[in-house]
Amino acid sequence: MFLVVFRNRKRADIDAAAYSADAARMEALARAQPGFVSFKGYTAEDGEVIALSEWASAEAARAWGSHPDHSATQSRGRAEYYQDYTLYTCDNPRTHHFERPQS
Repeated sequence: MFLVVFRNRKRADIDAAAYSADAARMEALARAQPGFVSFKGYTAEDGEVIALSEWASAEAARAWGSHPDHSATQSRGRAEYYQDYTLYTCDNPRTHHFERPQS
């Protein structure tokens, strides 16, 4: 498993409709990529967003990162949408899992 965490804050003056359309298009495209496992996004009370994606391998995640449509949208994001962001990646993270037995 390869994990990608994208923390970001949007600019106050973004075109929210354009951002939403780009985000939906990128999520649909990512889900169709070889090696895609999952995606979830969370917004904190202070407006920071965490987007978490799981990939089968580092190669699959890198292929998505360099996909031509994704690359173009990344450039638009830096120019028009994001105030700041940080990208974290982790190959084969140590995981712990708990699941309550069904009663």
